[in-house]
Amino acid sequence: MLAVAELAPHVGLSSACQAFALNRGFVYRDRARHRVTASRRIPKARPRPPLSLSIAEQDLLLGLLDSERFADVAPAAVFATLLDEGRYHGSIRTMYRLLAAQSQTGERRRQRIHPVYAKPELLAIRPNEVWSWDITKLKGPAKWTCFHLYVILDIFSRYVVGWLIAHRESAELAEQLIAETLEKENIAPGTLTLHADRGSSMRSKPVAALLIDLEVAKTHSRPHVSDDNPYSEAQFKTLKYRPDFPDRFGSIEDARAHCQQFFPWYNNEHRHGGIGLMAPAAVHHGTAAALTEQRAITLDAAFAAHSIRFKGVAPKPPALPTAAWINPPKKESTPASIKPLAR
Repeated sequence: MLAVAELAPHVGLSSACQAFALNRGFVYRDRARHRVTASRRIPKARPRPPLSLSIAEQDLLLGLLDSERFADVAPAAVFATLLDEGRYHGSIRTMYRLLAAQSQTGERRRQRIHPVYAKPELLAIRPNEVWSWDITKLKGPAKWTCFHLYVILDIFSRYVVGWLIAHRESAELAEQLIAETLEKENIAPGTLTLHADRGSSMRSKPVAALLIDLEVAKTHSRPHVSDDNPYSEAQFKTLKYRPDFPDRFGSIEDARAHCQQFFPWYNNEHRHGGIGLMAPAAVHHGTAAALTEQRAITLDAAFAAHSIRFKGVAPKPPALPTAAWINPPKKESTPASIKPLAR
């Protein structure tokens, strides 16, 4: 290869390769191999910049940055503070460079650490085990005016057990509504969980004290997580998406009159997809099982009269709910390594 390299500048690479019976591709590969080997050589150590801080100066500056006085202060603030005191130990960039060498370039300021909010996991297998409550705004007659609608909902039956409309959101009004609803539904101590979001009324001391006195457990949604209170959110959507829901209410009396018509319809006539197309009152008061049997008889008669319309499969009525969850626990998936093979 050395002879080819010496002859090539004089006669050309092709002629030199022919003279030594070599393929040009072999020469190209040999050159590439040498270039890779040369690129892998250990680079020479960079000489110390003449203007850099000495080791003693670096230790002094790093000691200042790590001192109790400046341990939670940003380098720019440290620089300005020292400068105001007539002291200069290095630029802001130098401070960052020293901190980076010590892996200390994270957030230095003292900041509040938000608590970790647990995800609520609530299960109801019968009515009056878990209630969900929330407050929504209804637009008033003029801009920036509104009325506040308080609603308490049983998550198993979707039955609205209590509601009121007021001019304002108030912990005292919430306490009154909860107490009256518990008494009306005859809730025994220690049998109910009341779930809500993290609004001021929901977390108020009067409401908390009432629930403690009545032995009612309480849970709260995580901040900014609407999925933690899905039943109340869905009920408000049903209310506000009805064709007769107005853009604004002329007065609080109008809002109350509208809700006095809506909630009886919602509880007694509205067929809810989450509870087997039953009205909430049927599930809440225990008449849903008899209605399901009646539906089954009707479907059996239809199947007997026209079985071909059902393609020979007897229809069944929608199943009644057996449980209602807020954030059901995730099922543990089977690892791929032990999944059964398809046959």
